[in-house]
Amino acid sequence: MVKHIVLWNFIEGFSDREKAEASAKMKALLEPIKELVPGAVEIQVVQNQLASSNRDIALISIFETVEALSTYQNHPAHVEAGKYVRSVTCNRACIDYEYL
Repeated sequence: MVKHIVLWNFIEGFSDREKAEASAKMKALLEPIKELVPGAVEIQVVQNQLASSNRDIALISIFETVEALSTYQNHPAHVEAGKYVRSVTCNRACIDYEYL
């Protein structure tokens, strides 16, 4: 199994309302890709809810294999979603790792 975790902040100047709207759109764009990619186990978009966090939003996903992660990353729906995500976020951080 492969876990793919991406963290972002929203661009400077976003109001709480704009953050909520962008979060909802990211969720709507990214989570359904699970049904399009063989080997995608889970795709979840989570907006920061606690003051202890230093990022605004996270993508947490699980894939059966490294190849499934690659398929996801190159899938047209992910590429299209990425255009929107890049337009509303900054300070991207990512970690991918294999586990049992």
